[in-house]
Order: sequence, then structure tokens, then C-alpha cells
Amino acid sequence: MDEQQPGPQPEREPQSVPEPQPKPQSQSLSDRDRAVLALEGRYWRTPGAKEQAIREQLGLSPTRYYQLLGGLLDRPEALVHAPVLVNRLRRLREARRGRR
Repeated sequence: MDEQQPGPQPEREPQSVPEPQPKPQSQSLSDRDRAVLALEGRYWRTPGAKEQAIREQLGLSPTRYYQLLGGLLDRPEALVHAPVLVNRLRRLREARRGRR
């Protein structure tokens, strides 16, 4: 039985596979930004405890803390760093804006 051998195959150019783009890391967040997110993610049992922790741990006034936090909510790096917290705070912010 004569089996036909296929002739030489033309060489194919290797298909270029796009390299996956790395996800942005939280490295672009400063230590203070990460500390603000960490503090915001904690549970506070007593009134005033959070404000006291803001002053003692971050050395910020509560007003400045909330300004920084509001800015962080709009940053994609914060979303990568703490997605559940940032999405929850964004929803709360939008609900407050809707009531105004």
C-alpha cells in the first residue's frame, strides 16, 4: 500500500498573542491613602472613636480625612486596592447625592 506522504508544510509565521496587560497595582497609592482606606474599613463601636483614631493614627482632622477619602473613591487604584469598600462607599455617596 502506497501511503501518500504529505509534502513539506509551508512554514507558518507564529501568531502573535497579545501580552496580558498587568492590572494596576495599589503601589500608586501612598501609605497615607492605604491607611485612610484601612481606617474607613474598620467597624466603630462608640461615637467619636473613629474621629479620635483619625486624629491619633493619621494626624488629620476629620474634615481633611473625609476630603481625602472622597478623592480616593474616584481613583481606580483605590478600587483595585479595596474593591468591596470602595464600591460600598461609592454607592452610599451616590445615594446621598440622590437625596439632595
